[in-house]
Amino acid sequence: MSTEIFPAGRPADRLRDGDRPEPQQPSNAARKVGGVAGWIDDRTGAAKGVNYLLRKVFPDHWSFMLGEIAMYSLIICLLSGALLTLWFVPSAGHIVYDGSYVPLRGQGMSEAYASTLDISFDIRGGLLVRQIHHWAALMFIVGLTVHMFRVFFTGAFRKPREINWVIGTVLALLAIIEGFAGYSLPDDLLSGTGLRAMEGFVQTAPVIGSYLAYGIFGGPFPGEAIIPRLFSAHVLLIPALLVGLFTAHIVLVAVQKHTQFPGPGRTNDNVVGYRVMPVYAAKAGGFFFIVFGIIAAISALVTINPIWAYGPYDPSPVTAGSQPDWYMGFADGALRLLPGWLEFHILGFTLSLNIALGALVLLPLVYTVLGVYPFVEKWVTGDTREHHLLDRPRNNPTRTGIGMAGIVAYSVFMFAAGNDIMAIKLGLSINDITWFLRIGLFVLPPLAFWVTKRICLSLQRRDRDLALHARESGRIIRGADGSFHERHDALTERERWILVQHEPVAPLELMPSVDENGVARPATRKERLRAKLSHFYFKDAVNPVTPAELAAAHHDGHRAEAIEAAQTPFDYEGVEGSHEGHRGDGHGADTDAGLESDVDARGVGSSSPIRE
Repeated sequence: MSTEIFPAGRPADRLRDGDRPEPQQPSNAARKVGGVAGWIDDRTGAAKGVNYLLRKVFPDHWSFMLGEIAMYSLIICLLSGALLTLWFVPSAGHIVYDGSYVPLRGQGMSEAYASTLDISFDIRGGLLVRQIHHWAALMFIVGLTVHMFRVFFTGAFRKPREINWVIGTVLALLAIIEGFAGYSLPDDLLSGTGLRAMEGFVQTAPVIGSYLAYGIFGGPFPGEAIIPRLFSAHVLLIPALLVGLFTAHIVLVAVQKHTQFPGPGRTNDNVVGYRVMPVYAAKAGGFFFIVFGIIAAISALVTINPIWAYGPYDPSPVTAGSQPDWYMGFADGALRLLPGWLEFHILGFTLSLNIALGALVLLPLVYTVLGVYPFVEKWVTGDTREHHLLDRPRNNPTRTGIGMAGIVAYSVFMFAAGNDIMAIKLGLSINDITWFLRIGLFVLPPLAFWVTKRICLSLQRRDRDLALHARESGRIIRGADGSFHERHDALTERERWILVQHEPVAPLELMPSVDENGVARPATRKERLRAKLSHFYFKDAVNPVTPAELAAAHHDGHRAEAIEAAQTPFDYEGVEGSHEGHRGDGHGADTDAGLESDVDARGVGSSSPIRE
């Protein structure tokens, strides 16, 4: 061969330098999927929105799964409910039962009750689907309630998420109404008793009560219209509202930055976590099947609502032992605690406030108070900023105390709903139990508020002491001068950040009583009320350690005590540096290097947490 073709000394691996590799052609399946996606995008422009959602970053924390439990339980309710509608007959028409359940053969009952028996005993897997539907409904309300607890105690309802909080409260109220409607459909003795009680509650509405009850039931109780009407509301109207509100809730979560717990590298301007694709979607999909599996296992092993044991609805055998599902228990308990002397006769009308207050007023009142709370707190504190970092419950003792007081009040109502059962099983007087719970309703919630607030303040003081003096090791060291002192183990930057990252607070002060010209300026009633409420919120505040206090504690323990004693709790202007500077530079480790080391420790690539 000539040297012109193969120059001397040319390496063999360079002979194909000019070659171009054959481009990889996508598979037929990929081309089909891409073609369909392109066809849809050409007509809807959905690619941009889908890409935004798939690249959305969500933080990784176990408490965020509580809302997912509620969402997955709702999906399971919709799927199982769609199956049940294939066999359920929403009719109160009278028939004689001739099905598989021998003890009830030959008895008269409604078509709704008979079809529920058929689903339970004659449809293969029907009983399991019924129980999955019922347990999923309970899990939905539990998940929704606990999710609201997490949002409330961490302050996730603050600006810009007030609308989402209001949507959540409406969802919770609709979930209770939906549960009651579904609970009443089988027309068994227990659900019929609940409907009879509901009819009595409606009649206690002043002036219009009897007309309202007549209209709802389509005539005298029980009538034949209530079951079809409840069925329409249960499978069409309320589910549509629930799905619509859930969609709006999730869209707002996607549009707004997701809240996250405080930590190094996490600010109000970013989100540290995983993108929806592929990590978060895979985890969410797996979690859905976990929730589905647990609900299915519970449904297969634990009986709930055995309607065949109750029998068809008949007013005559009703006993005092009938109890509503737990989510309606607090309303039933309120009825049992209200005194009988709250019934009045005015202008020929009977005002049964001893029933109306617990049956008609309490439920909307509770959720109205929940819905307006974010706006009340914003007005009291004067805080109109956006918040994307969550509070530690201990760092807002008043809010945490209010939440615990509400939980205790709800628990008192729940126990009151079973006062007859407790009296029978424990051999106690039902009157004594009722009076104990009446007194407890006014004593226990304030006590829970005070205890919870004191615990939170103690934890704050402990955090402050830990940030200043580090962790006690229990080891005594003798100095060169013969003195003894305990060695303290230093905190890591991450540990210290959590202790000092929250912001200092102070009660609002009234404006001076006179202006700059000496003219009296009386405070309005609204201003005085706001100042009192602000004082109630923040008068005992334990503010985070300042950079000057921390520096003094590290170099001179006595000087630290002097600074802490001399400085007012809310004076952050007279110290070197600032609280924000301390958070960002002093000990917050809010640097790319610190974040990258955290990322590397947890993995690299698409499974690593990222900042958005």
